[in-house]
Amino acid sequence: MKSDAAISAGPLKGLGGPLRSSERARTAMAASPVVHLLEEAADLLVVHLDFPAALETCERACQSLARDALGEEPAATSLEVKCSLCVVGIQALAEMDRWREVLSWVLQYYQVPEKLPPKVLELCILLYSKMQEPGAMLNVVSAWLQDPDNQGLPEYGILAELHLQRVLLPLGHLAEAEELVVGSAAFGEQQRLEMLQAVRTAKQQQKQERSGFQEVLKTNQEGSFSHKFLSLLMLLRRLWDSAVSHFLSLPFKKSLLAALILCFLVMRFDPASPPSLPFLYQLAQLLHRIRKAMFAHLYQLRLRD
Repeated sequence: MKSDAAISAGPLKGLGGPLRSSERARTAMAASPVVHLLEEAADLLVVHLDFPAALETCERACQSLARDALGEEPAATSLEVKCSLCVVGIQALAEMDRWREVLSWVLQYYQVPEKLPPKVLELCILLYSKMQEPGAMLNVVSAWLQDPDNQGLPEYGILAELHLQRVLLPLGHLAEAEELVVGSAAFGEQQRLEMLQAVRTAKQQQKQERSGFQEVLKTNQEGSFSHKFLSLLMLLRRLWDSAVSHFLSLPFKKSLLAALILCFLVMRFDPASPPSLPFLYQLAQLLHRIRKAMFAHLYQLRLRD
């Protein structure tokens, strides 16, 4: 699945990461071991394509940041370095086809979804959406959007729209999507109308899919009934053929006796009742004629002898 991992990393490269060696001068961070590790991880990822080494370097740098920040609030530069390290680590995991580990790997450094940087959250949404598993991000993004501290960020509207397009609509959570559009103040009027139109379009598609599924289910049920009816007819035909073959294999006298008994059973004649007498008399005459016709030539042979 190397090709899939490379595809998943495609959108990540267009969102601000990874840091390249040519971009080191633009950072205003003081030279520190953690910054050097960030630069080394970026070179390993982009230049040398050594993804395991890049991931290992990011992990060492994040652990170093955690030790340095123990007992005090991290500086803004440390938060930026940590975010950049996570961007590099996400791309390294995607390139190694370990994209399913991205969310848990990031959360081990931020503990709760509400503390994820907007850039890291955006990369995670795009990655899991690209790999057709948006459900992994459903609770994470919902928790981030509901946090009051995040609602004042300039990236809030972008992430809310991304959550709608890449997570809620593909999962079919249309009521939640409509509630997000109507209840959020981060959208302009035109943007809100466009997003509501997208929700309505998704509802129509969902309704059509349900209607088509019901028609297919009805057709399958009718086909199943027809198949069972044909199977029953085939079974009855086999039983009839078996019964006919059995009666034809019996001797002539036994066949006539069986036919007579069957006639009594089916027609429910009472031999003692007056209406049954003409029928019994005609049946006896018929049997006598059949017997006479079959054995007449044998009687003539005996007279000649």
